[in-house]
Amino acid sequence: METETNWQKRTLGRTGIETGALGFGCWAIGGEFTTPDGSPLGWGRVDDEESVAAIHRALDLGVRFFDTADAYGAGHSERVLGRALAGRRDEAVIATKWGYRYDERTRVMHEADSSPAYARRALVASLRRLGTDHIDLYQLHLSDAPLDEAAELRDACEEFVAEGLIRAYAWSTDDPERAALFAEGEHCAAVQHACNVLEDAPEMLRTGQERRLLSIIRSPLAMGLLTGARDPGRRAAAGDIRSTPPAWLGWFEEGGVPAERWAKGVEAVRDILTADGRTLAQGALGWLWARSPLTVPIPGFRTVAQAEENAGALALGPLRPGQLEEIAHLLR
Repeated sequence: METETNWQKRTLGRTGIETGALGFGCWAIGGEFTTPDGSPLGWGRVDDEESVAAIHRALDLGVRFFDTADAYGAGHSERVLGRALAGRRDEAVIATKWGYRYDERTRVMHEADSSPAYARRALVASLRRLGTDHIDLYQLHLSDAPLDEAAELRDACEEFVAEGLIRAYAWSTDDPERAALFAEGEHCAAVQHACNVLEDAPEMLRTGQERRLLSIIRSPLAMGLLTGARDPGRRAAAGDIRSTPPAWLGWFEEGGVPAERWAKGVEAVRDILTADGRTLAQGALGWLWARSPLTVPIPGFRTVAQAEENAGALALGPLRPGQLEEIAHLLR
């Protein structure tokens, strides 16, 4: 295994900003928000004081990268993160996203807006909520935006860099072609995409490696399946997106019960992931670090205990190559 200093090092493109191998995703701490018809988009109710304490604990444990979006909680996640980082901004690398319109008062997320003019308005609003004069990584949240519109947004991001409003940018997409389009920009530094033990993303990882982009990994723990917290007998609370999963969220059935196929997958690899003193979640993070030296998984969190468990994976490092091979064999 590489030394701890080397394997944990990640740099955000040409900015020279070091992010480390682990980030924290701030979707859950945004609290409840919905679609216009009332379908939940958040993870249920949260305690803002606990969220702030968890962010402080993460910083103390060496986690620097925090990923949010203006739509999470209809602006609330950014406000909580900004509050937590007040006085500690220089310790953190802030990533946020734009692309959806929303109403902060009603906490409803509305339609997408892929215009450059909206990108600028959204950026100014995010800077205000986060309490900062710059964002380190600004990400397009519209995963399937048309390529011609995305090219205009990439150019707009270059303008934002020139103005000192952002330091780098990325696209949150699971499409290699779209990731490559953004990578043509000088200050594109990453791509955010889904990947975890249960659903690998070899094409996206390959694209990141070829373009020297960090792979910011969303859903690294399959929205709780790879933490052991989502057992078949436990239903998700009201206001949790897993309680009435949309079509794209195939890991869960109605009520937030893990789908049988995915629950079996977790059981198949549990012993390997929990070897060497790891928890299930720590093993899942170790799998991602072993998949590519450019991965930065961003597990969600809502409590200090979750922050401590996820950060604890850093001391355990990547899985061994033999463990990766065994997992791949079991999940064929």
